[in-house]
Amino acid sequence: MVRQTKKKMKNIGVPATPPESVCESHLCPWHGSLRVRGRVFSGRVKSAKATLTAVVEWDYYTTIQKYQRSMRKRTSVAAHNPVCIHAREGNRVTIAECRPISKTKQFVIIEKLPDLHAGGA
Repeated sequence: MVRQTKKKMKNIGVPATPPESVCESHLCPWHGSLRVRGRVFSGRVKSAKATLTAVVEWDYYTTIQKYQRSMRKRTSVAAHNPVCIHAREGNRVTIAECRPISKTKQFVIIEKLPDLHAGGA
């Protein structure tokens, strides 16, 4: 359930912009009791088909010393998608590590980032 009323946001300890809408989920880092800790990543939502779950992926480069070349790799993780953030496929998001929510989810989406190509034609 999402409300548009203003409610005091709690400080989650990560420099992120809180969402404008308010939810009543206990698994929301802004409005519930879920605490974030550890690693923070930025990536792109690859899939948001599952209920309250989004698959987030990001690219990184690694070096192969034997051949003296760099190689691009990709990581994808399942993250909890709170109702107040409501990230969709293609959105850029920031995720933070939290306690295990399910068998595969140990991250939660904490903010939606502005799209890189929003102003282009």
